[in-house]
Amino acid sequence: MSKEIKVPAVGESITEVTIGQWFKKDGDTVQMDEVLCELESDKATFELPAEAAGVLRIKAEEGDTLEIGALICVIEEAGSGVVAEEAPAAKPAAAASEGPKKTGEVKDMVVPTVGESITEVTLANWIKADGDFVKLDEIIAEVDSDKATFELPAEATGILRHVAQEGDTLEIGGMICKIEVMDGEPASAEATPAAASSTPASSAAPSKDSYATGHASPAAAKILSEKGINAGDVSGTGKDGRITKEDAQAAKKPAPAPQAAKPAAAPAPAPAAPGSRDERREKMSSLRRTVARRLVAVKNETAMLTTFNEVNMQPIMDLRSKFKEQFKEKHGVGLGFMSFFTKAVCVALQEWPAVNAQIDGNEIIYHDYCDISIAVSAPKGLVVPVIRNAEDLSFEGIEKEVVRLATKARDNKLSIEEMTGGTFTITNGGVFGSMMSTPIINAPQSAILGMHNIVQRPMAVNGEVKILPMMYVALSYDHRIIDGRESVSFLVRVKQLLEDPTRLLFGV
Repeated sequence: MSKEIKVPAVGESITEVTIGQWFKKDGDTVQMDEVLCELESDKATFELPAEAAGVLRIKAEEGDTLEIGALICVIEEAGSGVVAEEAPAAKPAAAASEGPKKTGEVKDMVVPTVGESITEVTLANWIKADGDFVKLDEIIAEVDSDKATFELPAEATGILRHVAQEGDTLEIGGMICKIEVMDGEPASAEATPAAASSTPASSAAPSKDSYATGHASPAAAKILSEKGINAGDVSGTGKDGRITKEDAQAAKKPAPAPQAAKPAAAPAPAPAAPGSRDERREKMSSLRRTVARRLVAVKNETAMLTTFNEVNMQPIMDLRSKFKEQFKEKHGVGLGFMSFFTKAVCVALQEWPAVNAQIDGNEIIYHDYCDISIAVSAPKGLVVPVIRNAEDLSFEGIEKEVVRLATKARDNKLSIEEMTGGTFTITNGGVFGSMMSTPIINAPQSAILGMHNIVQRPMAVNGEVKILPMMYVALSYDHRIIDGRESVSFLVRVKQLLEDPTRLLFGV
């Protein structure tokens, strides 16, 4: 009886593959699950295991491009005696390892739903390699969205087979990997049975005559073509010298060959510019791409306008100097400027509700609560965690929440829930030395307050010139929903509360 082996479905968006290299020759005897060849798609390289034991009959050659479901080879199944006779070494190996066996089930792992507003993610890092044995719930990869980084746990115990590569952008529900389910855990020597038992000795070291040597995968070939680089000028680090996607990304165009000497009458060449002129190209992260897209959308889709004012920070600085030690000793957290600004903003938002509202189609949604988004600079980009019901929090509660969220942001530990929502945003460019800016609205919110650095400036106070610590504050707002009277009055109210913080205690 013959077993036909066809091109398997390796991903939703993949319609064809290329045969990269045959590990077995036509007429060879193969064992069940032994790797026969490598298949290349535009995204990844896959190993094709034998689906039966017997004699291999190859139907497609190296370099052939086949559609999903096309016939690759046929295995003429043999009796157990024949297989054992032709491959005597396989018997003691099997007898020596009475370990787990494949159940025949393959678990398809797809991109999980990670948030209502997230439609795609980027595969940031494979923690487990292709062919590794993984346990149920073991972390196998890290996935980046436009808001946070998530860990991807294994959904079954077995052998991991990569479908997507690092850097690939996948839609929710897209295929990430497959797990060949096993009924137990192998010994350490058997962690990758397919790779350990099936790779022929001839492939242990790259051969000059090997098909893989100097051969670029489809993804690598595309990158080299865009760069104008010949595959022959790139050294492959993949299996048997294959040129991988990473090799192509790191490749640089070779310097042109030296030209023949010019006639003596030719003008001397211009002197080379001093210093290094190297360039490097990096792919934008999913977070950076999404931030860029949203900022442009806000500029194009809102009637954004910015109004400015200035605040005398001396009263707040005096209060902090007087109580910061007692505050930290009692509450275990420092007394910063953010709690004063957050409290002042909450009071002003309740007095001017349009600033705390948002547009939804032909309707305006007014919020009777204040969820304040705090812009934080994280290692992977700007993130905006939310302080929920900030109007009900004390100075202590706000400071502790700011520290908690900022710490999680810098450790890339923020969850989607901690960054979802928000009715108003505060951003502090002053920590980087910004004197003045026009912050961009954090959609779908309608306004954002920008804080800046504190500078000692001469100010006229009751007919006298005094040197005071002043801060410029900026309110960017959507003029479609917030009128000039409301925006200016809101900012004046914030200024009033900050310059006389005792008003915050009495609600006046």
